[in-house]
Amino acid sequence: MSATTEPKIRMAELTAGEARELYARRPVILLPMGSHEDQGPHAPMGDYLSADAIAGRIARRASARGVDTFVAPVLPFGGADYFGPMPGGIALQQATLRAVLTDMLASLVRHKLTRLIVINGHGGNVQAIHDTTQAVLREHGALIPSLYLWQMGYALLPGILGAETAAKAAGHGADPLTSVAMHLFPRLMRPDLVPEPSPFRDIMGMQAATFGQARFEGVNVAVPVEYDAVAPNAVRGDPRLCSEKTGAALVEQLTEIGARFVLHYARHAP
Repeated sequence: MSATTEPKIRMAELTAGEARELYARRPVILLPMGSHEDQGPHAPMGDYLSADAIAGRIARRASARGVDTFVAPVLPFGGADYFGPMPGGIALQQATLRAVLTDMLASLVRHKLTRLIVINGHGGNVQAIHDTTQAVLREHGALIPSLYLWQMGYALLPGILGAETAAKAAGHGADPLTSVAMHLFPRLMRPDLVPEPSPFRDIMGMQAATFGQARFEGVNVAVPVEYDAVAPNAVRGDPRLCSEKTGAALVEQLTEIGARFVLHYARHAP
């Protein structure tokens, strides 16, 4: 590798010879995953693209700060939850997702690559990630944390937009993901298709609170309906408030927090 060549940070790009040398150093490996589902009529369906791009940025920054960090091939298909009605969407049943994650982790742990961090971009992945990483902890003593990017993004939005605007902009098909995609993949966006916000439809005479939940006498009740029953365009929040500027701020903050977490994890991982 020449001095002018940018260091490789993606596992898929390493040669077998490079892999044997570099993995012997016990690097941190990021496992990006997301989903391929309806993200609103204006945004690309593959939110895994954003999760993978942010993982790459985290790896480069952490590596530049002294912790060898690599990015595993992204898992593009998320765990099935509410978005099955979308034509062209591809999701894995939760049992299938757990099996895939179990096999992925087993392949890495077999070669003592146990310093792993999941970079997650889909709510339907959360339980499967918990189940499989907990099993690895019990069997091998390897603690594998997970960064759920969009949950982190919701927490960051008030500091970027102010609390009032963030509350209006936040939601599926809006912020944080729409702004992130506007920054990372502007050519894939369709600003002409950005919808106006619309209220969720009622479910059995109850106000829908979010996907899969309705309000009854001041509390949330789980209801197993899919998204088209309450929001046919998959949007909750106001995507008109999203912007490339917000996306740039989110990507920078997610990258910086992620890189600092990699360094912290490298110091403390068992």
